[in-house]
Amino acid sequence: MFNIHYNLEKYSIGLVIAIIIVSAVGGIMEIAPLFTIHQTVERDPDMRVYTPLELAGRNIYIREGCYACHSQMIRTLRDDVDRYGHYSLAVESRYDHPMLWGSKRTGPDIARVGEKYSDAWQVRHLINPRDVVPESVMPSYAFLAETSLDSKEFDKHLSAQKALGVPYSEEMIKHASADTYGQSSPDSDAASGVTTRYGEATHVRPFDGKPSSLTEMDALVAYLQVLGKLSDAARTEKPLASEPVKTEAETKHAP
Repeated sequence: MFNIHYNLEKYSIGLVIAIIIVSAVGGIMEIAPLFTIHQTVERDPDMRVYTPLELAGRNIYIREGCYACHSQMIRTLRDDVDRYGHYSLAVESRYDHPMLWGSKRTGPDIARVGEKYSDAWQVRHLINPRDVVPESVMPSYAFLAETSLDSKEFDKHLSAQKALGVPYSEEMIKHASADTYGQSSPDSDAASGVTTRYGEATHVRPFDGKPSSLTEMDALVAYLQVLGKLSDAARTEKPLASEPVKTEAETKHAP
């Protein structure tokens, strides 16, 4: 095998041809699946988009480098499914620009962390992780609770997302700043517009526990609480079984 390689190195034309062949094979392996992508990627016409507040939280999540320790991609391995829930589906990252799948897990995967813990738990965890997870090595993000969220140009952010294919309407873009405030202030006049534009299932509450202020903590907690909740695709698919499936006869005679 090595002799073939050594002989190719002696003849530049032969080496170039060999490189082209190998590159072509690799290219075909990468490109061929794209021709059937419409058959392999799930569809969810009812999937909702991120609200401006959730999108702001995602930006903060990226800014602080949280993706370096937390993946958002549950593998099809049985251990992953048993621990984190249904394996991740491609459609669930449809509106993620950029996607945050990741492969590093210093901390747990958070693809389905939405509503797993209360807002108060999330805030406490971000302020001082050791208060709720004694063995945690995660740094403190207490400053987020004291940092006001600037939402003046969120309409431009939504417009940029729309240019990438996220179906934000003109109404969503026009009211982006108001919706950012309204989602964290349920008693304000702007709160009703959030559910009107993003659906009744949208979380509208003071995520940091302080309805009178809009902070970066509100945004990050709002984002964490919606992870795994934008689409019902995973809940309509049968997850990988963690136990052998019983036959009908075994089910009838089960105690």
